[in-house]
Amino acid sequence: MATSTALPVPSAVLHFESALLPDGWADDVRLHVAGGAFVRIERGVPREPGDECAALGLPGLPNLHSHAFQRALAGLSEARGHTQDSFWTWRELMYRFVAQLTPEAVEAITAQAYVEMLEAGFTRVGEFHYLHHGADGRPYADPAELTARIAAAAEQAGLGLSLLQVFYAHSGFGAAPPQPQQRRFVHDLDSYTRLLERSREILGRLDHARLGVAPHSLRAVTPEELAQVCALAGAAPIHLHIAEQQREVDECLAWSGRRPIAWLLDAQPLDARFCLVHATHASEDELARLGRSGAVVGLCPITEANLGDGTFAAHEFAAAGGDYGVGSDSNVLISATEELRLLEYGQRLKQRARNLLASTEHLHTGRALFERAVRGGARALGVPPGFQPGAPADAVALDLEHPQFAARTRDSLLDSWIFSAGPGCIDRVWCRGTRVVERGRHVRRSQIAARYRATLEALLRA
Repeated sequence: MATSTALPVPSAVLHFESALLPDGWADDVRLHVAGGAFVRIERGVPREPGDECAALGLPGLPNLHSHAFQRALAGLSEARGHTQDSFWTWRELMYRFVAQLTPEAVEAITAQAYVEMLEAGFTRVGEFHYLHHGADGRPYADPAELTARIAAAAEQAGLGLSLLQVFYAHSGFGAAPPQPQQRRFVHDLDSYTRLLERSREILGRLDHARLGVAPHSLRAVTPEELAQVCALAGAAPIHLHIAEQQREVDECLAWSGRRPIAWLLDAQPLDARFCLVHATHASEDELARLGRSGAVVGLCPITEANLGDGTFAAHEFAAAGGDYGVGSDSNVLISATEELRLLEYGQRLKQRARNLLASTEHLHTGRALFERAVRGGARALGVPPGFQPGAPADAVALDLEHPQFAARTRDSLLDSWIFSAGPGCIDRVWCRGTRVVERGRHVRRSQIAARYRATLEALLRA
C-alpha cells in the first residue's frame, strides 16, 4: 500500500524585489497564497513582516513529460552493444528493467526523481504513466496500485502532479498483438475506463493533482481506440508520443500511406487539450498544420539527444505560431536549464546560426525560451501559467550571490541562468506556497535519497 506524507499547504505571502509576471518584469511584488494557489498579486509595494522574501522570483517551470521510473536507468545504457544502438535497443534494456519493479520500488524511484525536479526548478510534472500491472501482467488487487504510488511520491516531494494515464494495447501499427515484455502496460478499453475511475478517486485526495489521458502512440492504439480514449478525456489534457523515430514514420507510411502527424491531423481534430510529445520527424506541411491546431508540442531535448532521435524543427514551428513546452522524459539527467539550452543549441547546430528561438517580442533568447515553456507546459498540464490569480503558487528564487549572476539583471539573468550558470544556482523553490527547496537542497532530500539508494542496491545487485 502506498505511503503518503504530504508537506503542509499554508496561507502565505511571497515578496520579490523583482518578479517575472505574465506581462513582464515588475518591482516589489507581493504574491498572496491561499489553498495552494495565488489569490492576489500586488506590485510596487514594500515587503511586510511575515513575508517570505527573495531578490528575484520566477514562475516554476512545468515538466510536461516524464517516465519517473526510468530515473533508475540513468547511466546504465551507455555501453555499446553488439549491433548499432538506437532507441529500439535502449527500449529492450528498459523492458528488462521494468520486469523487476515492485510497487515499493516505483514509489522510491519516483520520489527521488521528483526531488531532483524541484531542485532543478520544475514545480509540476506530467507523469506519462504506462506501468500498470504486476510483473506477470496481471492487475494488482487495486488496479491503480502504481498510480497510488506515483501520487504518494508526489506528495512526499511536494511536487504538483498531472497524471497522464496511458492506454497501451498493441505493439505496432495495424493492431499487432502486444509483446510479452509489454504485458505490464496493456489494457483494453473497459479495464482502462475502470482505471481512470479509480485514478480519479486517488487523485481526488490531493489538492494539486490533475488527471489526463494518454493514448501511448499511434503504433499502440487502433484508430477506433484512439477516438474512444480521446472521448474519455472531456476537457482534460490528452498526450501521446508521435514521430519520435524515423522507423516509426516509415512504419506509419507503410500502414496508412501517411506520415504520423499528418495521419493524426486528418483522423482526430486537435485542439488546446492535446500535447504531441517529440514530433521530431515532422514535415514542413505537418509543422504548419500543427501550428494552426492549437496543440502543444512536448520537447525533451536531453532524452532525444541521449537516444539519438533527432532534432525537432522548433524554429520553424514557432514561426508557424506553435507552442511548445519541455519535459525530462527518461530522466537521464534532470535539468530545466539544460532542456532549454539544448533546445536552442539543437536549432543552432541545424541552422548554423544563433539566437534562433528569440523573438521580436523577446530579443533575449533565455526569456523567450523560458516564457514559452512556462505557457506551453502549463496548458499541456491543465493549469494556469505563471504568477497570476488562480495559478498554482509555484515560484523559484535564484541565488543572486552566484558568481555567474554578477552585474546581471532581469533578462540577462535569465540568459545567464539558462546558458552559462550550471547547477547550484537555485536558492529556494515554493510549490503551492510551501517552501520545498532551501539553499538549493530539497527539504526531504536525505530521507528520500536514502530509500532510493537502498532500492537500487536491491534491484541492480540482485
